[in-house]
Amino acid sequence: MIDDPVHEAVHLALAEDLRESTDLTTEAIVPADARGSARVVAKQEAILAGTEVLAAAFMELDHDMAIELSAKDGDAVRPGDVIATVRGSMRAILTAERTALNFVQRLSGVATLTRRFVEAAGGVEVRDTRKTVPGIRVLQKAAVRAGGGANHRMSLSDAYLIKDNHIAAAGSVTEAIGRARAAKPTLWIEVECETLDQVRDAIEAGAHELLLDNMDVATLRDAVDLARGKAKTEASGNVTLETIGAIAATGVDSISVGSITHSAPAIDFSLEVEPDAS
Repeated sequence: MIDDPVHEAVHLALAEDLRESTDLTTEAIVPADARGSARVVAKQEAILAGTEVLAAAFMELDHDMAIELSAKDGDAVRPGDVIATVRGSMRAILTAERTALNFVQRLSGVATLTRRFVEAAGGVEVRDTRKTVPGIRVLQKAAVRAGGGANHRMSLSDAYLIKDNHIAAAGSVTEAIGRARAAKPTLWIEVECETLDQVRDAIEAGAHELLLDNMDVATLRDAVDLARGKAKTEASGNVTLETIGAIAATGVDSISVGSITHSAPAIDFSLEVEPDAS
């Protein structure tokens, strides 16, 4: 269990760069006592995310680093906007530069793509999935929230999600739900359904929510009609910006989109350094 996911992620990322605890280039060129400042600048339009981990990356190498954030997670930024200014050890600034930018670029990419899906969904909740980069799930899910999306399960321990392979292992939807309820009677039960027959079986067995997987729009409408007043509905499977509007119009309660975490393009940010006069 990670008690502090931000600092754990920063520590591991910096360890990749400092395999022998040294930054050869910076230590050869920059005096140990050199100080200065740097600005983190947006190079394209985006929804910002990852400011906490950005700051932590610099402070990991200089605990006295002064960090001034000019924007917060969820803010829209434009090219040329300064999102943060840091001041402290010049060695620490240069050594942490790539780690800090890697985080804010990738997490802002998640927030930006999430915002596009949220806007295209027209008010229907957009959820993430567990299709995240290993080790930084908590950070990516925070970025989803910054983009206006909602988090599904953080881990396998949060709620039941009975999927096709669980159903195959149990023998039927009804049997799988029965076993889950017997193990933990009060826990929320969501069941993946690929057909309307499975929808009927899941509703009859008392599922709280239906994950409607890879259904076409017409079938989704039928599934929503069957579930109305009996179970929540979530559409999933190959959702794109081009299709999410039609999916939302079927009346589903939510739509899960794996691409917002596993395929979001990084946003371009740069670091502009200004050493103190010697």
